[in-house]
Amino acid sequence: MRILITGGAGFIGSNLADRLLSENHQVLVIDNYATSRRDNLTPHANLKIVEGTIADTAIVNKTFADFKPEVVVHAAASYKDPENWVEDSISNVLGTANIVKASREQKVRRVVYFQTSLCYGTPQEQPITLKHRINPESSYAISKTAGEQYIALSGVDFISFRLANVFGPRNLSGPLPTFFKRLKEGKKCFVADSRRDFVYVKDLVDIVTKAIQGKGTRGYYHVSSGKDVSIYDLYQAVVTAMKLTGLDPVEVKPRSPDDVASILLDPSKTNQDFDWKVVSDWRVGVADAIQWYDKHGVEHTFTHLVGAAEGKK
Repeated sequence: MRILITGGAGFIGSNLADRLLSENHQVLVIDNYATSRRDNLTPHANLKIVEGTIADTAIVNKTFADFKPEVVVHAAASYKDPENWVEDSISNVLGTANIVKASREQKVRRVVYFQTSLCYGTPQEQPITLKHRINPESSYAISKTAGEQYIALSGVDFISFRLANVFGPRNLSGPLPTFFKRLKEGKKCFVADSRRDFVYVKDLVDIVTKAIQGKGTRGYYHVSSGKDVSIYDLYQAVVTAMKLTGLDPVEVKPRSPDDVASILLDPSKTNQDFDWKVVSDWRVGVADAIQWYDKHGVEHTFTHLVGAAEGKK
């Protein structure tokens, strides 16, 4: 199958590309390397890379016309600066509009989209069901939600995976790489008084491959373990994986104004329609991520939160 991955050199996109290439698919990646790494992708006979932004309509249209993808996985997104509303709008809204219009023009069989669970805003129920109102409260969430709505507007067949906190090797956003980087540099950390639903990237790739193969029906699904973990416990797992001892107790601080106490998604529809569930132990996933960080290093980490990033002080 010919599969186009936007943001294919990023965390999720590159892990998916590796899986698809191992299954002998033809893969084309579009990436501008704003938050990704060139070494995330290994040269392969079935891999093509187009360096550029999905906000460039001409690049998108030419790439689609030349490659003629059967399935598009849209993983590209702007999220590294929570105050850069313009870039969020350009990449997440205009870029998505370009991708979905090109998909419609080329009669792509299916578009797979990754939506943030922050689309729900401050949760009014736990766990969050798919019936929860959409109420994004940040630039990132607003722009990602607009992108999701353009995909629905297009009439193309799509699966929108609303994600819990995905983590693992190559992840450079959120608390996990931040904890690693600061502890490696001998700096103190703090943890936010919050909980998150963590999904190892391998489990996400498993369900995306099912969607590529045609599983699921047009619409929205939660990718979730169905359980939440405290950021404190995540920090302790990082310390254990790094084999650190003698550290002062980590400070637990109140959440930043745009953070929420818990984001726990109800995965029941996904479990049923895809015959899928999270099977990886999150602590094993943390250890795998730490092993990757040790080998490749962490130069920069990113957060969509306007307040201080989790783990910084």
